[in-house]
Amino acid sequence: MKHVFIINPAAGKSDKTAEYTAKIKESCAGLDYEIAVSKAPGDCTRIAREAARSGGEVRLYACGGDGTLNEVVAGAAGYDNASVTVYVGGSGNDFVKIFDDREAFRDLDRLLDSETAVFDLVDVNGRLALNICCVGLDSRIGAEMSRFKRLPGVSGSLAYILSTAVNIFKGISEHYTVEVDGERIDGDMTFVCVANARWYGGGFYAVPDAEPDDGKIDILLVKKLHLWQIPGALAKYKAGRYKELGHIARHIRTDAITVRCDRESPVNLDGEIFTAKDVHMKIAEKKIRFFYPKGLKYQAEGSGKMLNV
Repeated sequence: MKHVFIINPAAGKSDKTAEYTAKIKESCAGLDYEIAVSKAPGDCTRIAREAARSGGEVRLYACGGDGTLNEVVAGAAGYDNASVTVYVGGSGNDFVKIFDDREAFRDLDRLLDSETAVFDLVDVNGRLALNICCVGLDSRIGAEMSRFKRLPGVSGSLAYILSTAVNIFKGISEHYTVEVDGERIDGDMTFVCVANARWYGGGFYAVPDAEPDDGKIDILLVKKLHLWQIPGALAKYKAGRYKELGHIARHIRTDAITVRCDRESPVNLDGEIFTAKDVHMKIAEKKIRFFYPKGLKYQAEGSGKMLNV
């Protein structure tokens, strides 16, 4: 088995290539391993795909944050001989918060002694998401988060809050037409969140019910909010208490959804942003093998599933 470490120097606030390299060399002495450093966006995907295409059993370590993990997953998806993990170092690292000890992903020795699960992926206009994607206020917030992250002392969570404040005053809701399970929902909405996992935005516990291996996506439709409702609604949403929003938020568990926007709009896909007018999201045919430190658990508490709440 070969271990391929894919380092993204652009992840986080500083280049950690030297730090990663030193630890990899220390922990992997005697193993068949390779260190590859990305030089441009999309490079992590290319490196992962080339390694997976080799045919031999390979473990791919995304050395960075959620964006790096997304790129590596895109390259390895569908290859049964390849499995992926994240050796964390980015600013968000939201996906691994589904595990009961996310700090274990900073310990390379524990990552080398691992077990594997098969996770779903979400196909978003032909792109693949492992974690969460959204359209609306939240995606606009995500589109501007990067400039706040560059400020000294600003964490991922604080960058999210700052971007939220700015975007609220640009407009809270937009008109969307949502098609899901044969139903057409037409109206003004604050955002549409499509979750394969549970955390995003540097600490928002979006949909606590979501499981990455149940063959379904968990959708949260949030109706138009008034300015005075925003602080309370966001506080509940961040804490995973969307059910307390009552009729404002609707939860649907399904396998596909289409969101039609009146104009080209930003779409947040695992923290990466692209624009589209029609957004088609569904459970992808491809799966991803994800390995994690032995003994960790990722299932949601009280995993009783509620359909179309």
